[in-house]
Amino acid sequence: MNGKIKPPATLRALLQRGGARLLRHLLPGACALCGGDSDEALCPGCAAQFFGAAALRPRCPRCANPTSGSEPTFGHEPGATPGSGLSLRHELDAGSGSGPAFGHGSGSSGPLCGVCLADPPAYDRTLVATDYAMPVDQLVLQLKFAHRLALAPLMARLLRDAVLLQPDFTLPAVLCPVPLGPQRLAERGYNQALEIARPLARSMGVRLEARLISRVHDTAAQSSVAPEQRRHNIAGAFAIRDAALVAGRHIGIVDDVMTSGGTLNELASVLKRHGAARVSNLVFARTPPH
Repeated sequence: MNGKIKPPATLRALLQRGGARLLRHLLPGACALCGGDSDEALCPGCAAQFFGAAALRPRCPRCANPTSGSEPTFGHEPGATPGSGLSLRHELDAGSGSGPAFGHGSGSSGPLCGVCLADPPAYDRTLVATDYAMPVDQLVLQLKFAHRLALAPLMARLLRDAVLLQPDFTLPAVLCPVPLGPQRLAERGYNQALEIARPLARSMGVRLEARLISRVHDTAAQSSVAPEQRRHNIAGAFAIRDAALVAGRHIGIVDDVMTSGGTLNELASVLKRHGAARVSNLVFARTPPH
């Protein structure tokens, strides 16, 4: 024994909670969007304005682009909010490809957009929390380039809440992040998609396979490549580490931003070639079409 007397566990917990409250009082936090005082990373006002039911809009279930005008909608039911009775359905059999069909006429998921009808992507579904536009884009930029890793759990929670508003969606059997190339990972020091995927997988009770997909060679950032060259830029960039985890399963790909969808489409193509039954994208923000 070292002679030190430890307080009971309940007392330690009270002291920790009290210390945390005192620290918040002395050093109040700031909302990541408006900069106002907030105990949370996102203040209630910004949460309601940019991520509440009124901020929702109809989207193509395949690519998540807006499908009818630019006005937001109140979701599938008036006043529907995450946790208000809507629930997610897990894959009953992790090796089964059974589940609802997504696409035109598939209930509340809505009709496909003209682009997906004319040239269907390899992935089957895309769910997003918001558009990649001001001021919400600051959450992504701060996580990605300012090392604000504390924003990743917030983004994961907002993405989970968006998933909860899709009662027809069957949860993937496995989640995996979009991998970074070795050079970019070394430069940044972390993979922002993985930072979002970890808390997202925990909150949804889905298995996370962080290394399921590897990027076998570095590519130029898709945002820096002309649109007509993006498919060629990303072709052949990915490999599957364990095909047994893919065959016959519904795989979820997690990322921070979806722009053209080229990277996600290449990933889905690779997964489908290895036998994936379905591929769904779970992405925090979607760049609206210009």
